[in-house]
Amino acid sequence: MVIRIVREPIQRAELTALAARQFGDFVKAVVDVERGVMAIGGELHADAEALLLEDGSQQEHLWGINLYPEKSDGEWIEFNSMINVRPAQQNPSRGVENLAIREKIQTVVARLVS
Repeated sequence: MVIRIVREPIQRAELTALAARQFGDFVKAVVDVERGVMAIGGELHADAEALLLEDGSQQEHLWGINLYPEKSDGEWIEFNSMINVRPAQQNPSRGVENLAIREKIQTVVARLVS
């Protein structure tokens, strides 16, 4: 499964096509809330995380999500990934518990997916 870094806006239809080739209705993504980029695709969030780390991201700014491109805007981002388990950052679960970080993720996704 191919993973790519998204720096410029892409169409939601592209995510739908990617999802169909991978998991059916969703695509995995990792968002860098500091740099405002995300990596999409791949089988594991950890693979996309590794690609962003190689690209210069810092781990504490990376958050794993799932995108369901055919759902409505309020429901299409799922905050659920093993890479999000970070007790040292007060995030002991697979979700993203800090609302400010959730908002940053949503802002990056909204800017990069039209």
